[in-house]
Amino acid sequence: MIKLTIIGAGSAVFTKNIVTDLLSVDAFKNMEIALQDIDPVRLKASHELLNVIAEKLNASPTITSHADRRESLGGADFVQTTIQVGGYKPSTVIDFEIPSQYGLRQTIADTLGIGGIMRALRTIPVLLDITKDIMEICPKAIWLQYVNPMCANMIAINNSFPGIKTLGLCHSVQGTAEMLAKDLGENIDDIDYLCAGINHMAFYKKFEKKINGSQKEDLYPRLKNIADKIVNDEMLSSRSKKETDYSNKVLHEKVRYEILRRFGYFVTESSEHFAEYVPWFIKQNRQDVIDKYKIPIEEYIDRCENNIKLWEQLEKDMTPIYNEPLKRSNEYASFIIDGVANNNEVTINANVMNDGYIDNLPSNCCVEVPCVINSNGYTPQKFGRLPEHLAALMRTNINVQILTAEAAMTKKREHIYHAALLDPLTAANLTIDEIYAMTDKMIEAHGNYLPEYH
Repeated sequence: MIKLTIIGAGSAVFTKNIVTDLLSVDAFKNMEIALQDIDPVRLKASHELLNVIAEKLNASPTITSHADRRESLGGADFVQTTIQVGGYKPSTVIDFEIPSQYGLRQTIADTLGIGGIMRALRTIPVLLDITKDIMEICPKAIWLQYVNPMCANMIAINNSFPGIKTLGLCHSVQGTAEMLAKDLGENIDDIDYLCAGINHMAFYKKFEKKINGSQKEDLYPRLKNIADKIVNDEMLSSRSKKETDYSNKVLHEKVRYEILRRFGYFVTESSEHFAEYVPWFIKQNRQDVIDKYKIPIEEYIDRCENNIKLWEQLEKDMTPIYNEPLKRSNEYASFIIDGVANNNEVTINANVMNDGYIDNLPSNCCVEVPCVINSNGYTPQKFGRLPEHLAALMRTNINVQILTAEAAMTKKREHIYHAALLDPLTAANLTIDEIYAMTDKMIEAHGNYLPEYH
């Protein structure tokens, strides 16, 4: 019987999606699922939610709940992490409020930027404790690591425990592919693509439509035609304007289509994310640029507050779950577990250390590349060289990721400053003195969520 341990199972919506995916597979109807979380209320709610899902899917899994992490890991074949150290309050609020006092505005603040740096610094120590437990209790388990900031986290994990079996997982590659197919009016099942880079900044080297036999149509000319129209406000694609339940903001994909126009390739992470990875879109005293590209400042704050409302509703009444249709999503976790356990081979994109997979990125960075999954486990595929201008763009982010991981591993405060100084958005808006002062203030504000730095 296959066992999955979910650490951070109180993240109820994500836990629900992953377990729905698994219980939709006949071979996993009776699997074992161990739930672990530090919040007993959320843990109880997640367990109750999964009981509902199992009933709806005619499955009979063995579901257990655990406050003790080591206890939950016993006998695990797979481990999944979905934790958020410091939560929305106080940590996420701090990551936005203090930078804003210096005129530094952010959208998501979980991957790069000063917000991403601080998130990594409070998350990496916990992930390293989890790694130690996995290596001692279930060393053969494959760890499905979903926690952001992905690259900094994975660099620290793999440098500290080189023997760990872990894949960093995200939904941006497959999610963006589906979005582009929709923008083009095509069926995703007819699309063939090759994508590589770093998490949240990978690019599609090819994006093609399968026609007959070995014939394929390059879809980039059509995408570039859409880009010209979108950036010039001549049209909005079906995905580039999306009303959300939690905000009156309208999200556009103008940033990513602009990057396509300027760099020639489409990037995997959303415009609201990507806008803060580069120095060109979020500028002090340039509201005109923010308005032009429809950049949703403090978008993540709205998301968190919406999730809190959803959680409060779920606590009161689970009836909507009974009425909600359940289907398998495009998240990679269930496909990986199915591929390894049942030899249903599949190729996914995952984050691993760059052991020669991308030639013109550093060997000590984390890359997102195609990986073949089967009964032998996972095998990352060699990609070769990226177009040089794309590699150069990624290296601006890689510098911050490596230095952030270095700070977390060595506890040297100087590397936190170095990471912040080299961050593209922070450096484009603040002086050296302002960056030092802001960093000091954030370290102090996060208090016990950070170890002592010297």
